Amino acid sequence: MKKHCKTFVLSTLSGVLLAASVGAFAQQAPKPETLIKWRQSAYSVLGWNSSRIKASVEGQYNKDEVIKAANTIAALANAGIGSLFAPGTEQGKGWHDTATKPELFKDGKRVGELAGDFTREANELAKVAATGDAAAVKTQYGKLSKTCKACHDDFKIKD
Repeated sequence: MKKHCKTFVLSTLSGVLLAASVGAFAQQAPKPETLIKWRQSAYSVLGWNSSRIKASVEGQYNKDEVIKAANTIAALANAGIGSLFAPGTEQGKGWHDTATKPELFKDGKRVGELAGDFTREANELAKVAATGDAAAVKTQYGKLSKTCKACHDDFKIKD
């Protein structure tokens, strides 16, 4: 019985130490270049899915493709990607140099408004896509695109 008790205590202690070390690791803030990479990756996925919808509304409409793309955009819009614009990421390199203007980090009110607009229109696009109404999707996609353009006009360095 003593052997089982000792094994139990050692197992429990090992588990507690492992959990504590994992917790400490998880609390470390990612490096700015990591945040920039994640940000660039997220926006690449947004761009890819936006182009899938655009191709569908301008050509042969594919309801299933539009639903998948709209749901992906909505998921990213609700994932908190704004947190990837953390202090220290104003300049630097992720996969490539950041294309974010420094003004983004100074105008939190405007950024918040634009982010809210984007999230609202992305969620609405996902709802509209589920209906299969190509004309309604085209209209809503236009509204979403305007939110992207507004942010790009204000806060993206031109290519």
